Amino acid sequence: MSAPAQSLKYPHESIAKMRLGTKSGVHEKYHAKARKHPPIGLALGGGVARGWAHIGAIRALIEAGIEPDIISGTSIGALVGAAYLSGNLDTIEDWARSLNKRRLLSYMDIRWGGAGLLRGDRLAKVLNHYLGDINIEDMDRKFAAVACDLRTGYEVWLQNGPLVPALRASYALPGAFEPIRIDNRYMIDGALVNPVPVSTCRALGAHIVIAVSLNGDAFGPIGSSHDMDFDDKEDDSMEPLELAGQSLNKMRPDRLLLKSLLGGTKSDGNLKLGSVMMGTLNIVMDRIARSRLAGDPPDVFVAPRIGHIGMTEFSRADELIERGYRAMQHEIPLIQSVIDVLGQLPSAEVD
Repeated sequence: MSAPAQSLKYPHESIAKMRLGTKSGVHEKYHAKARKHPPIGLALGGGVARGWAHIGAIRALIEAGIEPDIISGTSIGALVGAAYLSGNLDTIEDWARSLNKRRLLSYMDIRWGGAGLLRGDRLAKVLNHYLGDINIEDMDRKFAAVACDLRTGYEVWLQNGPLVPALRASYALPGAFEPIRIDNRYMIDGALVNPVPVSTCRALGAHIVIAVSLNGDAFGPIGSSHDMDFDDKEDDSMEPLELAGQSLNKMRPDRLLLKSLLGGTKSDGNLKLGSVMMGTLNIVMDRIARSRLAGDPPDVFVAPRIGHIGMTEFSRADELIERGYRAMQHEIPLIQSVIDVLGQLPSAEVD
């Protein structure tokens, strides 16, 4: 049984000050013409719940005064990247930190007989509340959400149109979420084709690419490192009818399916559905990322040590954000050196 995660906070007062205000004091200050360095791209990889580490990584860049000019994201990387560019990083961080087992369950709308176990409408409602009026092309920096065309298997870079459908397409994990239809094409999770989209940043004009991979130590727990108990605790003071109703609630088909989807192992040690799905995704992302990064490596590679956290443990945002922050903070001197060196080249002046 894993020890409970400690409640971690940012170690520097400046970070806490940055969180005072909806836009983190960053988004509205970006001016491309004032840039004195080569275009910087930030590639945010996929990794389901581990993606909360991207929030901390971006915070470390903010603290160091480094503003990406281009962001590409896959799956949850696209979600966090879009939140930052739209001035909603504080909002998504507060929401991530507020997630617990109960609240997580409330976002899961089972669909029997559909193209995925979950409709995804409840989560989409949250996204639409904060990001629904934003088009990708209206943001002040280049952004691309990476998805995969289900019919052809082609990698698709979503760079215009409504933001929320693009994000939903990028994280539409097959089997879990239904594919998202965009321009008469069914899109699924971009992690199947480009888990850490360095190549996307390069194609969009980045001369320096910082990549954040969530699978640097991928083979820790699969699914969840512990069984997630969604059931109400029995109370000896309960009335018989109330107790009977609670017992029946535990046997609801949708409740049993969610426990199988999110849990780690059964009591007899056998794997649950979620363990198999997340373990498979882990392998796919790791193998594809290794191949693609070997052919097009980033200038700076950041890999938070988060393999001990299961890919469906969304309630561990505090630890994930802290680990993402520390991992990026460790690489800041290297990033500054790369900027200084490449900034002296003639090509650095070309956008």
